[in-house]
Amino acid sequence: MLKLVAKQLRSHPALIPLFVFIGGGATMSMLYLCRLALKNPDCSWDRTNNPEPWNKLGPNDQYKFFTVNMDYSKLKKDRPDF
Repeated sequence: MLKLVAKQLRSHPALIPLFVFIGGGATMSMLYLCRLALKNPDCSWDRTNNPEPWNKLGPNDQYKFFTVNMDYSKLKKDRPDF
């Protein structure tokens, strides 16, 4: 299979950017999926020690990937303790 791809890339060098961008996109999407699975407070992998991880987040914790014009250090607590 890899020999066939290598042979086609040697005979058609215009396909090299296609393989690079498709491979880079697939890699970045897998890395983002891993980040969502490991860092998202909605995802709980350890149900015995921490069944509800979203309750332990403070008001200053940033869990979104990207926010515009938001300073998390100045937020105040607006919910009760559980």
